[in-house]
Amino acid sequence: MVNAGIDTKLAQAGSRWDEKTGAISMPVYHAATFRHPCLGESTGFDYSRSCNPTRLVLEQTMASLDGGVRAFAFSSGLAAIDAVIHLFSQGDTIALTEDPYGGTFRLFDKVYKAFGISILSVDTSDLNAVRKALDQGARAVFVESPANPLLRIADIKAISELARSYGALTIVDNTLFTPVLQRPIELGADLVVYSATKYLSGHNDVIAGIVVAGVAELAERIGFIQNAVGSVLGPQDSWLVIRGLKTLSVRMERQQKNALSIAKWLKGHPEVSRVYYPGLNSSAEHNATVSQACCHGAIISFEVHDPDLVPRILSQVKVFMFAESLGGVESLITYPAVQTHADMPVETLERLGINNRLLRLSVGIEHVDDLIDDLTAVLGDR
Repeated sequence: MVNAGIDTKLAQAGSRWDEKTGAISMPVYHAATFRHPCLGESTGFDYSRSCNPTRLVLEQTMASLDGGVRAFAFSSGLAAIDAVIHLFSQGDTIALTEDPYGGTFRLFDKVYKAFGISILSVDTSDLNAVRKALDQGARAVFVESPANPLLRIADIKAISELARSYGALTIVDNTLFTPVLQRPIELGADLVVYSATKYLSGHNDVIAGIVVAGVAELAERIGFIQNAVGSVLGPQDSWLVIRGLKTLSVRMERQQKNALSIAKWLKGHPEVSRVYYPGLNSSAEHNATVSQACCHGAIISFEVHDPDLVPRILSQVKVFMFAESLGGVESLITYPAVQTHADMPVETLERLGINNRLLRLSVGIEHVDDLIDDLTAVLGDR
């Protein structure tokens, strides 16, 4: 299935692995350890921290989807990013998208800063700003594109070429777009990370993370870190992500269609001052998105004119649910300034526009009329 389309790879993830029984669903191997045939021989599985059959199928599927050499499954998206940071040493600096997921910022700023690994917050949608960070000695550029929650787009190909000329790595968090919409390794990135909790699993029922390596040398290093540190994804959770992957393409298609309709509706609403969604032709990010991704995702952020509207919206929505996270089949609404990005300095949030009037929608697969009716009930009709 090397040349199979991505939809086929997703639908048949794990379905052909068990040749002995012909199981269509990849079995869950709840085994911590595996019997050796004899001294000096192995079945390929010795101890599940090092390799587990169910996790291996997930990892092989993700490597194939992203065009990587190998992929590695971790216990959370942050554990995946943590493994990547282990590639660096005391005194190293990493250029980081200035408006990343708050947990990513917290990991760098509150944990690794104490170990001598620092960050330069950079507008990665500005190639000159990235070049300046590399001139200052950044060993890597960590790109979140689209960035969460303002959905700014970075030119991954240009950044990868620039970073490589400095001998630096390009790391892309592709959580919001997934390999269905965007494949950073094909654009030149060295490593891709995912919170598999989000779209990859798609059902808000598992915490997981993925790292995909574009070259063998990085794959070997990440594999060593995964085994040495041990923050691996368990077999049951690996199976849940595999099951989620099977419907990823069709879920994304429906979610994006819903998101575009909602973004257009919000754009003309008198209570809404700004809509962030790259699928709108009026969006500053539209052309940049089209140049490297096949569509625009299903996350919308929007500002209301009056911050006093926010508590009413969050408490009165009936179809959208007020909850953190994103990417599931259920539509969620989040208040980034006090939830996902609370660990970032207030002055930074204000400068970026993550303010007390900003809300983020993760659009699900419900009927779009029900979602718009729900927003109409709390915002008023257009």
